[in-house]
Amino acid sequence: MLKLGWFSTGRGEGSRRLLELVLKQIASGDLSVTIEFVFQNRERGEAEGSDQFQDLVRSYGIPLATLSSQRFRKGRGAGSFSEVRLEFDREVIRLLEGYQPNLSVLAGYMLYTADELCKHFTMINSHPALPDGPIGTWQQVIWQLINQQANETGAMIHLATEEWDRGPVISYFSFPLHGPLFDPLWEQIKGRTINDLRATEGERLPLFQRIHEEGGKREPHLLVETIRAFAEGTVRIVDGQMVDAAGNPIPGYCLNENIEAALGDR
Repeated sequence: MLKLGWFSTGRGEGSRRLLELVLKQIASGDLSVTIEFVFQNRERGEAEGSDQFQDLVRSYGIPLATLSSQRFRKGRGAGSFSEVRLEFDREVIRLLEGYQPNLSVLAGYMLYTADELCKHFTMINSHPALPDGPIGTWQQVIWQLINQQANETGAMIHLATEEWDRGPVISYFSFPLHGPLFDPLWEQIKGRTINDLRATEGERLPLFQRIHEEGGKREPHLLVETIRAFAEGTVRIVDGQMVDAAGNPIPGYCLNENIEAALGDR
């Protein structure tokens, strides 16, 4: 059975929903997986959302380890977290000593990790763009897509490495940015500059919202289906590279069919 580690800041509803989606799949027998531990870089009392995340973890009886990154930074008099990142990650490794997950998931974990943590755990992370797509936050990605008048977008899961958002691709999905859902929205902004759109409408822009909505409803299923592929042996990570069940290197596993089927079953 695949053993997972789970890293999250747990600051909002999205983090709770994602963990609960996976836990429900495990409880129903659809995922042959155990979650060995959850690590959270917030401690009790820092925020209501992260407290609720802890309550969820404990309600399932999963071992929970916490270490506040904010208090860690302040306690060492650092001006930015980058000054203490390596020291913090070494303390995380110490806290999680004894756990040996096959795979660890960064799910709403709002910290960049040092190379040492990536090497200690085999960690996967999601990025809200295709493998050859824009980098940055999800907001930055969407603005770049609009500016480029992109034909498609999606999201990927990659191996977490010291090269942020650019580790080897593990899995991905894509969807078109044209057709009945999108064409009228592109027409609305025809002839307008990206600077004008950002200044006047910002994230209220209907095209911006539709791209975010269509990606957002697929992304949780990308994680579930990726975990399933690992649990079933469809994909593996060998020497830092993705291989299929036969051990052949692959550039990434397309999960479009699986994800669209999962959306249809909701």
